[in-house]
Amino acid sequence: MTKDYLPINKQGMHNRGWEHVDFALISGDAYVDHPSFGVAIISRYLEAQGFTVGIIPQPRWDTTEDIMVFGRPRLGFLVTAGNIDSMVNHYSVAKKRRKKDAYTPGGVIGKRPDRATIVYANLIRRAYKDVPIILGGIEASLRRMAHYDYWSNKVKRSILLDSQANLLVYGMGERAIIEVAEALDSGIDVQDITYINGTVYKAKNMEDVYDYVQLPTYQDITAHRKKYAESFMMQHKNTEYHGGIRLVEGYKDNEFVVQNPPAKPLTQSEMDSIYALPYMRNYHPVYEKEGGIPAIMEVKHSIISNRGCFGGCNFCALTFHQGRVVQARSHKSIINEADAIIWDKDFKGYIHDVGGPTANFRHAACDKQLKHGACKHKQCLFPEPCSQLKIDHTDYLALLRKLRGLAKVKKVFVRSGIRFDYLIHDKDATFFKELVEHHVSGQLKVAPEHVSDKVLDKMGKPHAGVYHRFVDQYHRINRQLDKKQFLVPYLMSSHPGSDLDAAIELALYLRDLGYMPEQVQDFYPTPSTLSTCMYYTELDPRTMEKIFVPKSPHDKAMQRALIQYRHPKNYRLVHEALILAGREDLIGFDKDCLIRPKGHAHQQRTHAKKYSHGQKAKTAPKKKKKTIRNVHKKKK
Repeated sequence: MTKDYLPINKQGMHNRGWEHVDFALISGDAYVDHPSFGVAIISRYLEAQGFTVGIIPQPRWDTTEDIMVFGRPRLGFLVTAGNIDSMVNHYSVAKKRRKKDAYTPGGVIGKRPDRATIVYANLIRRAYKDVPIILGGIEASLRRMAHYDYWSNKVKRSILLDSQANLLVYGMGERAIIEVAEALDSGIDVQDITYINGTVYKAKNMEDVYDYVQLPTYQDITAHRKKYAESFMMQHKNTEYHGGIRLVEGYKDNEFVVQNPPAKPLTQSEMDSIYALPYMRNYHPVYEKEGGIPAIMEVKHSIISNRGCFGGCNFCALTFHQGRVVQARSHKSIINEADAIIWDKDFKGYIHDVGGPTANFRHAACDKQLKHGACKHKQCLFPEPCSQLKIDHTDYLALLRKLRGLAKVKKVFVRSGIRFDYLIHDKDATFFKELVEHHVSGQLKVAPEHVSDKVLDKMGKPHAGVYHRFVDQYHRINRQLDKKQFLVPYLMSSHPGSDLDAAIELALYLRDLGYMPEQVQDFYPTPSTLSTCMYYTELDPRTMEKIFVPKSPHDKAMQRALIQYRHPKNYRLVHEALILAGREDLIGFDKDCLIRPKGHAHQQRTHAKKYSHGQKAKTAPKKKKKTIRNVHKKKK
């Protein structure tokens, strides 16, 4: 293999001596040849197996000219929206257009279409009526079956149908894409590739489908929200290779979508080989004149050490995409990557991160997972750590020690998620101490998300007492080391199950802490998470119990304002929320009050300056809804 960027045009293809490409890979992102980008991994892995790949990054979608740059590929087109779902990339949770796209030259927005996977695939179908089209990436993976779409507020069909594609590879697709490529290369018609784990295909009838479970039909789940919840839970329980079953979703008498069981996870040696491929570790030079690709900055000197997460947060898509069984690279593989990083001309001595979905998960949750996969009916850490859970940081600690001992390395930071509930249950505090001493860059970001236990139950997060224990221990270790380092808690408002009482409970916690967060994330109902199922159905799919879901912009604005109650621009919303909740006791001049009475609101400005940290508050929406008012009217 030549260590160079893969071709992005016909001239690059000819420079390599190719008359055609086996696969043309279309991406909604600019071309970045770095292992943090799915396009780079899939294209390099195909190349390593002897296939030729051309990259078509961010093609225009008002013409077929760009997607035809290589001509008709010998085996087919691969299509991905990019590293991030195109709708999440374009819109905030308030459905307002974002101003920047970190995966586009110069951070310019608008270089990819909404629902990019569908648009690109239909564009290909206009140009080539019968060429195989294979979908992949996070957007396709999370929309592989019928799913609730937040932006249209509808249940949409499988993306495989709307895109007119032939096949969909879901999850981390290295193993499946090679099997697909080899099948096409051997002359098997794409319509007959129905047997590969980790793929989804279309069927006209069920005669050749075996060992499957029939999900509720598309008509059923669009008509009955309980049916939607039942279907989702069946999918949620079958995201692992061990014990995963084939699922079938019916649309018409002659139209079915079949999801094969998940692909087998990669072995450590397979992961090592993938991360050892000849990546250029940067964006293509063609983007230099446009200001480069902003997304490379944080990951260029970072290292991915693992995949999968047994944390099981209900609002996270990892269960559906990477699964709950952790796979980790060897120390040797990671050290070799670090050795490459330290010779980069831009390296200043700092490795920005060594982690993955959860940095401190470096092995399977328990021995059982290695043989039987993750349990279908319970979680590893919620509501309490499982008795079989292996809580051990020794391997990760040994890895970090090796990395910080490398020449030219000044600091090794851990910036990807740390599961504090896993960490605090480790009886050996050595890792915690060294984390604080060597791997925190002044502040450690953690994700308690909330402090109300009833909300945390819906999130699949540990109760607040666990976080309090972690905070106490963190500050204790800092005092022992004579360090002044801070915790930055990520907090989420308006998650299903969160009413005004819960939002006020969080506000009171922040009052006692003397802290007002600069950022608050409203719950974002992205496709195929358990929390999104709750949002749409207003049912907890685990129990089928009805739950309160804040949906209107005004309801959500009040909850967000309560978390940032000290900011003067939030005064009106906070005052309204406290009245609705029957908490007038928190309006006054007492030190325990959240805000001053009306007529004295100007004093709130002075009160806020002490804590604002330069926070710019958002203007509250003008429209008022009555959803929360109805919930609390009895209290009035």
